[in-house]
Amino acid sequence: MTEFLKLRTAEEAWAVFLNNFKPVVRGEGCRVADGLDRTLAEDVCAPHDLPAFVRSTVDGYAMRAADTFGATAGMPAYLDVIGEAPMGALTKIIVDVGQAVLVHTGGMVPAGADAVVMLEYTNRAGGPLLGAAGQVASGGGFPAFSIEVSRPVAGGENCIQIGEDVRAGQLILEAGRILRPQDLGALLAVGIVEIVAARQPRVAILSQGDEVVAPEQEPGPGQVRDINTYTLSALVRRAGGIPLTYPIAPDRQEALDALARAAFEQADVVVLTAGSSVSYRDLTANTINGLGKPGVLVHGVAVRPGKPTILALCDGKPVFGLPGNPVSCINIFQLFVTPAIRLLLGARPRRPHILQARLARNVPAAAGRADFVRVKLEERDGEIWAVPVFGKSNLINILVRSEGTFPVPLDSNGIPAGTVVTITLD
Repeated sequence: MTEFLKLRTAEEAWAVFLNNFKPVVRGEGCRVADGLDRTLAEDVCAPHDLPAFVRSTVDGYAMRAADTFGATAGMPAYLDVIGEAPMGALTKIIVDVGQAVLVHTGGMVPAGADAVVMLEYTNRAGGPLLGAAGQVASGGGFPAFSIEVSRPVAGGENCIQIGEDVRAGQLILEAGRILRPQDLGALLAVGIVEIVAARQPRVAILSQGDEVVAPEQEPGPGQVRDINTYTLSALVRRAGGIPLTYPIAPDRQEALDALARAAFEQADVVVLTAGSSVSYRDLTANTINGLGKPGVLVHGVAVRPGKPTILALCDGKPVFGLPGNPVSCINIFQLFVTPAIRLLLGARPRRPHILQARLARNVPAAAGRADFVRVKLEERDGEIWAVPVFGKSNLINILVRSEGTFPVPLDSNGIPAGTVVTITLD
């Protein structure tokens, strides 16, 4: 353990890891209906134009825009309504000079028309139009009538043209995109019902320690319930992976080696929590080095909380040793493991949910390490304030009471109250 705690900055540690890690994105078929939060492994292009016909965006009348030029409330344009465009069906009506067709929102604009006037700018001018023989004129069984149009419309107004939304062959969504509800709708709108999604990495989570017991078990003297397995499992799902959980490993090298080996063979990423501190009970680094080459790359990162951290690569597979304290454990997971999972998904970098807030009190810091300070947010006189939540890294309620973090640079001696800081929300 002579290499323990040769501290690197978080940036240096990640650079060392990336220099050795060569992620491979594997694709698998996925129904679009099941694709929420999945990551695309391939670009998706439109198979046809959308819309495939000229659509009305309002309830109104389709006509030739030129027939309304100069129309006012005092001197309206008069048009003969010769029919109604059916919803969900092809209309065969052709609009000629001085004619209009009743259309509904989303309906097909008939041939010959190049604009739609909203119903609000029209009035019915009279009863049914009479044909030459004195009979009611009609268009396909529709009793025709006249309307007054009180304002002009421009060509294309209130219409969506063919391909205006998407052109055939156009890139709709690119590889690496994490699918949102609206993305699913865009795919289904052009008839794409299956995509190639990145295979979700299997992430093994292995907690260790003689003092750790299952949550449903009553802790004995000196024992604590295991929460890391479950909080980290939730973070794995949020990052796009699939968590695999294992029994709690006792503080014995052979037992930890056996459980870690099983996890290593079944998963794409292995996360071990606890046992990375400098101690005669430190087993994690030995176990990781036994899983494959090159083994431990970084042991000790200059961040707080989370200094006793291990980044490793074993035969091409990422392995992480995280501190056992919950706050440290989650902080390091989000700093290193989440990005590693996203690399295996081929996902584009996720923009963090951030906001600006004014610091409610002084935050001290020690130069030489990057601190991540947890805060809760309060609104005071219309302004957002960040109230630091201080406490030791093994206190789970620090996480519950807080809503996000902000970094204190490693060359800083602290940040004074009143400073505007950038909060990354949980």
